[in-house]
Formats: sequence, C-alpha cells, structure tokens
Amino acid sequence: MELRQLQYFVTLAEELHFGRAAAREYIAQSGLSARIQRLERELGVRLLDRSTHHVSLTAAGAAFLPEARQILDRVTRAGAAARGAGDVPVRLRAGIADANDDSMPQILHQVQAGWPDLVIDQIEAGVPEQCRRLADGSLDVGIGAATLATPQIASHLVRHDPVGVLLPEGHRLAELEAVPVALLASERLLLAHESRAPEFNQVIVQMCRGAGFNPTVYEGSVQSVRAAAGLVVRGRCLHAIPFSCAFALPATTWRPLSEPAYLYPWSILWRAGDQSPHVQAVVTAARAVSRRLGWLRAGDRVAA
Repeated sequence: MELRQLQYFVTLAEELHFGRAAAREYIAQSGLSARIQRLERELGVRLLDRSTHHVSLTAAGAAFLPEARQILDRVTRAGAAARGAGDVPVRLRAGIADANDDSMPQILHQVQAGWPDLVIDQIEAGVPEQCRRLADGSLDVGIGAATLATPQIASHLVRHDPVGVLLPEGHRLAELEAVPVALLASERLLLAHESRAPEFNQVIVQMCRGAGFNPTVYEGSVQSVRAAAGLVVRGRCLHAIPFSCAFALPATTWRPLSEPAYLYPWSILWRAGDQSPHVQAVVTAARAVSRRLGWLRAGDRVAA
C-alpha cells in the first residue's frame, strides 16, 4: 500500500466525484480509478460503490477513511518533526488581499493548530501581485478571485462573499437593511487601487451600469480598506467592499447591496503541482473552514 493511494482515496471520499478528485490531485480520471481499484485489491474489500452518476462510500470505506486520514496526518507530522530536529523552521508565505479581510486569517488559524511549529508570513498584496508572486515562487499560497489566475496557478473556490457598501454612521442609506444599487447613483464611490483589485472594480462598475448609471468615481486612491474607511467617515465618498472586509472599522456602517445582490468569489490560490505538505494543509483547511462556516451555499449568485 502506498501513501499516494491513501491520499487519492481520501480526496475521492471528500469529493465523491472522480472528475473533481482527479482535478484536485492532477491525475487523469482513469489513473485515479486504477489506483483506487488497486488499493481495494490490496485490502481485499470494496471501499466505494460506483455508478455512472454516483459515488458513495461503502461501510468498509467509511471505516477506512478516518484511519487513512490519521496515517497521512502522522506522516506529515513526522516530516515536520524531522525538519524541526534539524533546526530548519518550515515557513509558509501566505498572501492576503487586505489586512482587514478575515478569510485567510481564519484558514491560517486552523493550519497553525495542526502545524504549531510552522512559521507563517502573511504578505499583504493585491490579487494581481499574488498571482505574479505565486508564479515566480516568492509566495506559497494566496486568496482572491481566480479570474486572474494563469494556468500556472491552481485554485479552489471557498467563499461566496456578499458585496456591500461602507457608509459613515448616520448616512441616510444606513437606515436600510440592504441598499439597492440604483441608490448609489447620487453618491461618489471610491474604487480600489487598480493595481490591487482590478477585478473587483470591474464588478462594481458593472453593477452600477446594470442599474442604469455610470458611477461617479472619487478621484483619490488608497491602498487599504482601513484607509478607505477614513475617507468614508469624513464624508468624502462611499466604498463598496465584501462583507469579509467590513469588520472593526470605527464610525462606519456596512450594508449589503441589493436589486440585485452580488457575491464575490474568494478562492485559495497556489502553484499548480505544488504538493508540499504545508501548502496542501492550507488547501485542506480552507475546505474545512468553508464547510464549517457555510461560506458556500447552493443557489448563490456570484458577481461576474
């Protein structure tokens, strides 16, 4: 029995779909199927029930899954222990789109719980820069819209994030539970710096045009959500941001946009083919956090 066979089985058990599991493991579906069949022959039991449109765990497969996960986890920890014994700290360079975003910190918190000796460097960078740094090897993982990812970068969608507008306390729109996009026609909107979030700026402009107007854009620019909040508080402009970035901004109120409502797609990003344990630990943690917190919901409409 090979560790790779165990990993393939665990991935397939999580996805219950040969196509998605094969894509996660960068292997052809036929190759994945052959590895699983070989594992079943070696164990002498059937782990999966398969049909043309359905994959499910057998009773043996359900019993085998937690043991397989434990074996893989122990191997990962053994490697980390060996590296630690050599006094060479394992480092993870993680990109975050903005210091105020709560998505990546929650994921990294779970990673750190499983890898207590892992040294994590959080690097604030816009999605275009994250993609460049992933490609050149100066970043290990990132988070952002996968629309900017090149074929060199793998991605996995983890969050549909409601898009809203940041208002100063006492603003007339703050009395609403949700702000129809059309009501922004009379407001000045601060867009993100083009080098940091061109894809999000495009979403906002398309939202406004879809509501029948071109946005009045505030001429200044900032490099962070917290700096944008300062302008909002002073009454210079309003600022559209996802819900995940709207926390702990004094003297401001965030309201979701409606008519229509939009969701921004956050994906974990990493170099295609990078199977290093700490990078895969981030991907696994991102999936787990997403499931636990309900970041993805059936029927969500995603901003495009």
